[in-house]
Amino acid sequence: MPAHPDFVASFGTALRGGDLPAGLVARHPDEVGRRFAVYRNNVAVSLSAALASRFPVIRQLVGEAFFAALARLHAEQDRPKSPVLAEWGAGFAAFLEGFPPLEAYPYLGDVARIEYARGRAFHAADVRPVDPRALRSADPERTRLVLHPSVTLLELAHPAVSIWARHQPGGAGLRIPAGPETALILRDAAFAVPVRPVSRAETVFLRAVLKGERLSQAVAAAQMVEEGYDPQPVLVSLMQAGAIVDATE
Repeated sequence: MPAHPDFVASFGTALRGGDLPAGLVARHPDEVGRRFAVYRNNVAVSLSAALASRFPVIRQLVGEAFFAALARLHAEQDRPKSPVLAEWGAGFAAFLEGFPPLEAYPYLGDVARIEYARGRAFHAADVRPVDPRALRSADPERTRLVLHPSVTLLELAHPAVSIWARHQPGGAGLRIPAGPETALILRDAAFAVPVRPVSRAETVFLRAVLKGERLSQAVAAAQMVEEGYDPQPVLVSLMQAGAIVDATE
């Protein structure tokens, strides 16, 4: 029997179509290959199903059959590093962008980034939202907001937020604008994970907040982009979602 690290490495190679690892035995010699082939197929099907559940819009966009083949190919190149399959998929966007048959669909990578970020947001740690009374008395010149761990700001090269939204229930008639979009993703108090497009000024404001800058600094940065920018709508939205978890001075 080979040493454990060598056996694990050869076992992984065999799962991707390589030679069977040494040390496998069965009552009849020809059973080893047949049984391992069943196991190999089960692993491939399970990984494909995991990707399909994590990236449902990508599956819709490319079709069931193409996605199944795509998922198997990706799984061969990028195996999960953890037994928790919910953590797998970080490299799928880059894989789509580098896959020659999808060269005419460059937005797919950004749609995949949204879907992966939604999964991470859903599984983010639980943190109690801040008491709204603390915000009412906050001094913008001194206060820094802390946002929920699920909050993600994705600056995307394509209108991927609109493409994603068009493939949600009731979204079939949505117009797809030209140009890039920025996505605000979070897990709200009802454990839904909405995806909201935000303006350039909102992006600058939220990026500054996430970096830990004071509210007055974040507003000033946003007003460099949009004169008279008012952060109240996005702050109210974050507060209603339970996504503001602290207000520090």
